[in-house]
Amino acid sequence: AEQRKQTQREGGRAPLTTGQTPTDTGGHRTTTMEAVEKALLRALDSSPDGSVANSLAFASSNGLDHKALCGAIRSLAASELVVSKELAEQRWVLTAEAQSYVDQGSSPEVQVFRAVLESMPNGITLTGLRGKVGPVAAGVGFKQAMQHKWVSLLKQDKPKPQQDADAVAQKAEKEEAQGEGGKKKKKEPKAEPLILAQREEVEDACLNLLRRPDLLSAKDAQALKKRKLVAQEKTAYFSVSKGPKFALERKKEATDLTRDMILGDKPKWRDLGFKKYNFNAMAPVPQGGHLHPLLKVRAQFRKIFLRMGFEEMPTNRFVESSFWNFDALFQPQQHPARDAHDTFFLTNPRYSSSAAWPQDYLERVRRTHEEGGYGSLGYGYNWKLEEAEKNILRTHTTAVSSRMLYQLSKKCEEDGGKFTPTRYFSIDRVFRNESVDRTHLAEFHQCEGLVADRDLSLAHLIGTIEQFFRNIGIPDVKFKPAYNPYTEPSMEIFVYHPGLQKWLEIGNSGIFRPEMLRPMGLPEDVKVIAWGLSLERPTMILYGIDNIRDLFGHKVDLEMMRTNPICRIGLD
Repeated sequence: AEQRKQTQREGGRAPLTTGQTPTDTGGHRTTTMEAVEKALLRALDSSPDGSVANSLAFASSNGLDHKALCGAIRSLAASELVVSKELAEQRWVLTAEAQSYVDQGSSPEVQVFRAVLESMPNGITLTGLRGKVGPVAAGVGFKQAMQHKWVSLLKQDKPKPQQDADAVAQKAEKEEAQGEGGKKKKKEPKAEPLILAQREEVEDACLNLLRRPDLLSAKDAQALKKRKLVAQEKTAYFSVSKGPKFALERKKEATDLTRDMILGDKPKWRDLGFKKYNFNAMAPVPQGGHLHPLLKVRAQFRKIFLRMGFEEMPTNRFVESSFWNFDALFQPQQHPARDAHDTFFLTNPRYSSSAAWPQDYLERVRRTHEEGGYGSLGYGYNWKLEEAEKNILRTHTTAVSSRMLYQLSKKCEEDGGKFTPTRYFSIDRVFRNESVDRTHLAEFHQCEGLVADRDLSLAHLIGTIEQFFRNIGIPDVKFKPAYNPYTEPSMEIFVYHPGLQKWLEIGNSGIFRPEMLRPMGLPEDVKVIAWGLSLERPTMILYGIDNIRDLFGHKVDLEMMRTNPICRIGLD
């Protein structure tokens, strides 16, 4: 107990005393690098030729772990204390089956012989033998015992039971009554042969060979290999000799030149040995940042939009007023989407200042909601400025589109009524007070595109959307009629998800209503087609993810972010 305490105080390993080998410390193989190095250096120093020919044999004879020894050899060779040469040899090793026979202390053929010998003089059947030694040993061992002529088989006939005279007479009458067409007589099964021992004692030659696989002759090795008891294995080892800086103890080398080594009357660096730089060593892999799949898909979407001639809209407003998010889009103030169940309202600041908005445009929006115009009856309710001033987390990037379209109308007015066709897009975050499930989040990214030009139709909208989805690698697109307060006609966009094996609603689309565009001041014949979709759902389809919470949010696996492949949208 006292020695164990001393061992713990000195780092978990008892110091080696004179004449003590590394295996003396409790009978376990020594794997401490320092102890392995010392054992090797002492062996080289005491060797007549200053070498160890085979590290495998050295490890076995000294109770060392060969892997630890190889590590020590490489380390000592790097410090030039030893010179090593890596070699390899083929050797025979036991299979798991053979090792089980060694652990049991007998080969299967000897197990069979002993079971048969115990049953003498009556012998034993094969069924009885299986019950005694097991089906595996009985099958293999019986075959080998027969080949060695240790046992033999004795066939026996099954004895017929004794019957009295009346029973024999009744049986004869029954057979005569059945006649030729009666049932065939069932054959009685033959008796199982008996296994008999042919010797009094045998030698377990197979076990003796298995105990020393390193000394197998070629003939014996092939015989055991045929029985799948041994297999050939290539083993690497080292031959070691003294190096140019050989010493019984490794002198610690400095790795860096420090200030203390240089200063003073007697600089320490002159007496120190410095470790050489290994420029071939692999440096640790830097743990840098990694792009999230959403960022990869977003970058490719942006490139596709730019290639299609679209211009990116500024989307730096997460907080938006209800006016630009709802009222400017001709969405009534009593619409369910404007309730707290669907929208996040801010408490501070609760309201925006309407004084900063264009007052003439504000008045036209109010009048369109209350009284209609431009071919519309409006909603016929009292529009409230206080409701329009409420601050929210934007529910869609269409709020940005409404601002950009108003600026486009002002530019048209400044150019004397000359309208310039425009294509806009945006990709940014939006917020909705929704229940979180495998396909919905309360915070997600919306990708939106719109085209403003004269005399656009539904055909232009469908063709543009199909072209966009073909460019992002999703050719299976369907449309379904829908209702939106600010588009007419309106369509929902569906794409097929191979992982979920169903069609997913991925976005919405339509042509902006005149009640939205005309109050802005855009010409009467200018139409705006638009569509919006989440960034998450196309990413789920492209990366084979069936739960949106595994893609975005606090449950995302960081390993997935490090190892996810590049986004090949637009590359194939």
